[in-house]
Amino acid sequence: MAIPFVGSLVAFVVALLVGGLAIYLSARVVADVDDYGRAVVTAVLGALGWAVTAWIPLIGPILALIVWIGVLKWRYPGGWGTAAVMGLIAWVAALLILFVVNAVLGVGVGAFGVPGA
Repeated sequence: MAIPFVGSLVAFVVALLVGGLAIYLSARVVADVDDYGRAVVTAVLGALGWAVTAWIPLIGPILALIVWIGVLKWRYPGGWGTAAVMGLIAWVAALLILFVVNAVLGVGVGAFGVPGA
């Protein structure tokens, strides 16, 4: 019984670290912020914001994206444009990281805290 839980926990931690790394890379490039811990916390907060709003009929996904970008804006210097660029770079970075991780390790993890990755 404990083994499936451990596997799920490991998958969550890997996905969180990948999402944090993607946000870290985008923050480093766009906002010149060098703090991986901050990026991991941002990934958790962004995922929570996404989860709270994405289920709303019709406007949920758009609202969730705005909330996620808002979390980036709140956690890093710059305005909405900077946060949107950070989000785009984080999304691309997450896809590239996941491609490598999943190809090398042969697993199917996602990027927690980066929507659509």
